[in-house]
Amino acid sequence: MAGRLKVLGILFMVIGLCFLGGAAYAYTIYKGGGESLNQFSAAQNVELSYNDEGQLIDRGSTEGADTIMKLLKEDWGYPVKSSELDPEDPVVNTASEYMYQMATIAHHVLDGTETVTLTKSDLTGEDGKVATEYSCNDEMVAVPTPFPADGVTCDFKTDGRYYTGFDRTIPVQGQARGLAWSGTVLALFGELGVGAVTASTLQLAGGVVLLIGGLGLVNILLGAGLFWSAAAAKKEPTTA
Repeated sequence: MAGRLKVLGILFMVIGLCFLGGAAYAYTIYKGGGESLNQFSAAQNVELSYNDEGQLIDRGSTEGADTIMKLLKEDWGYPVKSSELDPEDPVVNTASEYMYQMATIAHHVLDGTETVTLTKSDLTGEDGKVATEYSCNDEMVAVPTPFPADGVTCDFKTDGRYYTGFDRTIPVQGQARGLAWSGTVLALFGELGVGAVTASTLQLAGGVVLLIGGLGLVNILLGAGLFWSAAAAKKEPTTA
């Protein structure tokens, strides 16, 4: 029996060493990914703004930052981690920072105003006639006669509309959508989203490394315990 326990203990220790080897390999990948993300973030040098008290600000005010945080937490339901928002390290390189930066861009788009200029062709229907009025901010505005050479303008309020919230059949909204949700804005959204996912994946990878390493240690301790118990049982005298 003692010999079998020794063999079993050695087997557990070998399995534990394999787990530790796997954890070490996974750690190198995790560390490499983290360093790459940090260098990429540092190269872009995108930083969050804080005041002297370490509070987030937007365009100089904490109220603006509070509105952005409300959008992120309540409207988008993102679980912001306060520990990832560090005034001493304002460079955007954590999941919460990436998502806050995305919410900042979204806030200014959703609360912005776009100046739309309509030409005569924009208001000409299929019948070849120019419309006598057009919709601006859900209100009908009369088209001047004669039609202005530089077109008619509308300061269109985005009013919380996302990309799919515009009615393209309305000329003003059709143009305003492209101005508000421009290619630059959508590209920044995509890049920040990738950064947030990458940072979250690295956190998950770190947890996996700890889990694999913990399993290795448990197996080594269990194997050592079995080996020690077998050795101790072998030394004990056999009773009749």
